[in-house]
Order: sequence, then C-alpha cells, then structure tokens
Amino acid sequence: MIDLRNRDYCPSLDEIGTYIRNPVFQQFCAELTETWACREKIEYSGCSMERGWNVKFKKSGRSLCTVYPREQYFTVLLVVGRKEKEAVEAALPGCAAALREIYGRTGEGNGQRWLMIDLEDRDQLYRDVFRLIAIRAAR
Repeated sequence: MIDLRNRDYCPSLDEIGTYIRNPVFQQFCAELTETWACREKIEYSGCSMERGWNVKFKKSGRSLCTVYPREQYFTVLLVVGRKEKEAVEAALPGCAAALREIYGRTGEGNGQRWLMIDLEDRDQLYRDVFRLIAIRAAR
C-alpha cells in the first residue's frame, strides 16, 4: 500500500486507484479524459488541510477539478467561480439533494465556492459532478 503523504514517492494513477479500491475512480478519470480530451497531473499538495498526492485535471491550462484519494472513495474539488456561478445555480434545482446541500453550506470567497464532493458510486451525484464540470469547461 502506498503512503499518499510521502512526498518522495510520486504514485502512478494505477497505484492511486489501488489505494482507493473503488472502480468508480478509474471510471471517473477515464470519462473525464475522454469527454474533455484532458490529461491528469499527479501533484503533491503541502496544504495543511489536504497534505498528500492528488490528481488534477486541466484543459487548455484551466483547472476542471482536483481529485483527493480516500480509502473506498474519493473527493472531487470543483471550483465554481464568477463565470460559472449563474449557470451552476440555474442547474442546481435538477441536481441531487446532496449537491445542493454542499453548495448551500460552502461559503463564497473572492467570488468562488470550493465544493468538496465525495464520490463512491456512479449515482445522481456522480452525474451532477459531470454537469458542473461541463459548465466549468465551457467557460
């Protein structure tokens, strides 16, 4: 088992998938790269809140989302900025209650909300995350 806090060893995407032990992670990554022709970048974060290796997905230099590995699930960080806010808020009524709750309790700072969304199944929340990423990618 890899140590995601070990800065000296950069794990591969497959090793991160083995750590998570949930096939939804590989499906999520594959769907992201296929849909938006983006690539993943594995980076180490020294942030005290989320220290360790994470996976960033960018398209044309713009961040789509960041994935934080957990055991059995993963957390997707999705930033809703000024450009996306109106479209995201218009889409929210059709989203899962869990996503509406996350959005409502996430404070806004500098015109952004940093949504931390835990995924473990390919359910409505999973599909909603892709809806929000699509809005971000289009801006």
